[in-house]
Amino acid sequence: MTQADPTYQCLSVIMPVYNEAFTLRQIVARVLASPVTLRIELICVDDASSDGSLGVLQGLAESDSRIKVLHHEVNQGKGAAIQTAISSVTGQIVVIQDADLEYDPNDYPVLLAPILEDKADAVFGSRFASSAQRKLLLYWHSVANHFLTWVANVLNDINMTDMETGYKMIRADILKQIPLKSKRFGFEPEMVTRLVQMNLRLYEVPVSYHGRTRAEGKKIGLKDAIEAFWCLIKFRFIDTRFTIHDGYYILESMRRAKGFNAWVLRQFKSFVGQRVLEAGCGIGNFTQLLLDRPRLVCADSDPVYLRIIERRFGHLENLDVARIDLASASDMAALKHERLDTIICLNVIEHIEADEEALSRFYDLLEPDGNAIILVPAHPWLYSVCDEKLGHHRRYTTEELTDKIKAAGFDLVSIRQFNRGGVFGWYINKLRRRSHLSPRVMIVYERLLPIIKLVEKIGIGPGLSLIAVGRKPESDSSSATDA
Repeated sequence: MTQADPTYQCLSVIMPVYNEAFTLRQIVARVLASPVTLRIELICVDDASSDGSLGVLQGLAESDSRIKVLHHEVNQGKGAAIQTAISSVTGQIVVIQDADLEYDPNDYPVLLAPILEDKADAVFGSRFASSAQRKLLLYWHSVANHFLTWVANVLNDINMTDMETGYKMIRADILKQIPLKSKRFGFEPEMVTRLVQMNLRLYEVPVSYHGRTRAEGKKIGLKDAIEAFWCLIKFRFIDTRFTIHDGYYILESMRRAKGFNAWVLRQFKSFVGQRVLEAGCGIGNFTQLLLDRPRLVCADSDPVYLRIIERRFGHLENLDVARIDLASASDMAALKHERLDTIICLNVIEHIEADEEALSRFYDLLEPDGNAIILVPAHPWLYSVCDEKLGHHRRYTTEELTDKIKAAGFDLVSIRQFNRGGVFGWYINKLRRRSHLSPRVMIVYERLLPIIKLVEKIGIGPGLSLIAVGRKPESDSSSATDA
């Protein structure tokens, strides 16, 4: 049995219930007896059952404190029941458990293993991968399932075998970030699409399956298959907002602009040394371009971002991850031993109210003759709802950024406007009061990059950003450290 990661103390089991009075006692007993190393909490949501299911659940809850019972006054569907339960989750990992005995809680350890071993963020239990047991029935149901799984794979570029599986296990911190919309059985395709959009580590493991017939109470039918197909299209192309975390949504959108990020690096690559701090690394969109440095420290204040960086690059010996408040003297001083010759800070200091202090911390941290490379949004007149939503305190003028870099003690090596081709689109977003950059916008921008580069080469008009390089004077020995 896989040993529990100390990060994970409790498994929250969410059980949507609708007219399952005759299976509830058995399935609840099996859940609570599951051979897992974590504490179990069972959150049951009765979706306005008419067969006495609520009374059975309440009786079970009275005899076992691990059971929580919630109730819908009006039937809303499986997805709605799951959404209701999420707000009551206290565990660090969540699994969805149907109440009809088709799925066996004895499979929880198999589902848990990839998460506890820090290989996966979510795990699907496949009924069609090799498993010890699988009941044979409902051929046309399986045909529809295979078709929907194929569609999900094509649209999301994955290779799962069972999109409609009722066994989906996921870290709770991720689940709570997803703005779920589907009320009925559209929950399954919506969840798969959202997890792929979040660029998470997804695993699939075989589970046993004991399907039931319509006579035994199976509820899903052709109407639900059509809804699932529509949900795959809808959440892939129309409703693409996969997280309530605004910064994460923007950064995942920016991840698609690989050509743009490489272009940004070329603007200052000659100033990048051997021992680099990426101050405000986000989810690593730019980090991946710096992995050839002998020493790379990735710093951010958001634990969500740092976990993603650890997941993507934590195996590299030349890279370290640090949770740092860039305006904190003590946090920054903790990196003194790194003897950094370069600090790269892209679209970060505008988020810091005391930006002068952050620049001073950069100066203190760098070795003499080291470079601070700063990219910030330009022109206060471009400040928009999107800036506000992103947490920008300001957009900079050339004069303001120059003065602040010099006040921190740096010699200004260069400062210039950049990305003139992006100004028009940003200004249109401002006029339309858009609050975010969608993945589609970034895909279009990436495809227009040759034209945008041409506009930049001509050099006419304002730039969307400012790029500045400040150098710590070689004569300044105040940051010298012992070798």
